[in-house]
Amino acid sequence: MDALTLFGFAAVSLMLLCYTLEDRSPWYVFGFAIACGLSGLYAVLQGAWPFGSSRASSPVVALRRWRSRLKPA
Repeated sequence: MDALTLFGFAAVSLMLLCYTLEDRSPWYVFGFAIACGLSGLYAVLQGAWPFGSSRASSPVVALRRWRSRLKPA
């Protein structure tokens, strides 16, 4: 397994883990946003730029959800 494949595996695994734990803390939503960005970067680095460019909106949406969860009720 080369370094790029390992990076992609880690990014997607982190994204899945954070998505699963989102209800526990707003910081998991933040982690999900970061992991989405990393998975998009992985896609671009491996040459799948259409997928990577489509993933560019996911971190933005997740960061907006994170900010809304940080605000007091």
